[in-house]
Amino acid sequence: MTEQTEQEIKRNPIAFGDLRGWIKALLKEGEIAEIDSEVNWDIELGNIIRMGQGTGHGPAFLFKNIKDYNHSDSLSTQVFTGGQGSYSRLAMMFGMPRDTPVRDLVRVCRTIFNEQITPRTVKTGPVKENILKGDDIDLLKFPVPKWNRGDGGRYILTYAGCVTKDPDTDIHNIGIYRGMVLDKDRIGVLLWRAQGWGTHYAKHMERGDKMPVAFVIGWEPSMGFTGGAPIPRAVSEYDIMGSIRGEPVDLVDCETVPLQVPANAEIVIEGWISTDPSTFESEGPYAEFTGYYAPDRSPKHVAKITCITHRDQPILRGCVEGAIPGSYGENPIMSSIQRSATAWNALESAGVPGVVDVFGMPIQACVNTIVSIRQTYRGQAKQVAAALWGNSASHVRYKHVTVVDSDIDVHDYDAIDWAMAWRFNAGEGDLVVYPENWGAGLDPSVRARDSNVHLFGTGKWHRVLFDCTINLDYEPDSEGRRYPPTIHPDEKDAEAIRNRWAQLGMDKWGDPLKPV
Repeated sequence: MTEQTEQEIKRNPIAFGDLRGWIKALLKEGEIAEIDSEVNWDIELGNIIRMGQGTGHGPAFLFKNIKDYNHSDSLSTQVFTGGQGSYSRLAMMFGMPRDTPVRDLVRVCRTIFNEQITPRTVKTGPVKENILKGDDIDLLKFPVPKWNRGDGGRYILTYAGCVTKDPDTDIHNIGIYRGMVLDKDRIGVLLWRAQGWGTHYAKHMERGDKMPVAFVIGWEPSMGFTGGAPIPRAVSEYDIMGSIRGEPVDLVDCETVPLQVPANAEIVIEGWISTDPSTFESEGPYAEFTGYYAPDRSPKHVAKITCITHRDQPILRGCVEGAIPGSYGENPIMSSIQRSATAWNALESAGVPGVVDVFGMPIQACVNTIVSIRQTYRGQAKQVAAALWGNSASHVRYKHVTVVDSDIDVHDYDAIDWAMAWRFNAGEGDLVVYPENWGAGLDPSVRARDSNVHLFGTGKWHRVLFDCTINLDYEPDSEGRRYPPTIHPDEKDAEAIRNRWAQLGMDKWGDPLKPV
């Protein structure tokens, strides 16, 4: 594989301005399916997405004719989704060519996550064109879908930036968390103490007060990408959003909560979350990122809405969550880049040498993470796993870590499987289990009691390392090799064949085997 440093990969950051600017850019590149036929918000819309998004090659979707919301007096008539459901669109977000290799997207993301551009405060913006309070608040004035038949209700928070603030430091956090409409002015949310906003919630709970929150629906793509990434708690996602777009994010003050939100957002929903368990309401189930419905309907925290601000004819931004074989959307695609970049940065920060590449396939959203290393000493693979599992980004990722040698392409399932088959030996210390660790409460393989986030703050995982590197404990042979040579053609012989490939008439069958 050809190695390339982050500094050699060029990009031209783009500030799209708002969701509409992003949609315009995608339309220009033919990346959006515009649906003009009437579509029912009740299950049908979500199924169209699930069945059409493919595995990273499908379009984004702009629904323009939604049942019950297609009248002249409708407050909102359109739903947009899938904007980051392909690597080509992530490349556009980064200001790179649409055909940028995935490994280069990971490398650029590493750099972006280490840079910050502080936001700036402005007096007002388009999101203030309409301000709804009191009896004017009605969440279902917006075309909120019931995305999946098994969902417990209509989920308005699927891709919203959930904004909270650390009461000690005033640092804003933006996360992507789910939320179901309970009635016209209440949203049931999934809140864990181990999450970013869960940390803020715990501090408000200690003080005995409620937590302010603002849900931002529809802005530039950097918000959803950054909000779903494991940004360190001491850094605001607004700063990383600025890094992606190459200029500061313009923020305005909310109307009824002490928070700031993007001035050009489509919709902002303001409210408060009580820390009193007696206010909890039943929420769920929901089609989660695991590809399963989780958890069962159970009491959850409630956001009481105090104000909604929105643009004229706002576009509702949402997404279909979860990955299944043959169909995965935005979160799996984004996770494969975000979480791989974060893992690589974590390894570098921990001083682990020799890291060549890091990747987690989108089908499992980087829950299984592959790391290739240039192995120079015994125990190096175990050091990789320890560094990842000790990092805060491991909360709901890096459950299974596979470490391979530098000749294995972490983006190639065949290569990984080959290394697993012939370089992994559980009887030689290649299998390491790290039990009783924090993990995803939504993982269906975890027992129900261990998934009780109200009781434990998060789920429980037994993490596993698969060391698929050549074992340095093996005695070298007379030529200093611990493993026999592979059956790859000798490079001199292979070069001679490559030079004759077209002459042999083989070019119509594809390219010859690449060198290791």
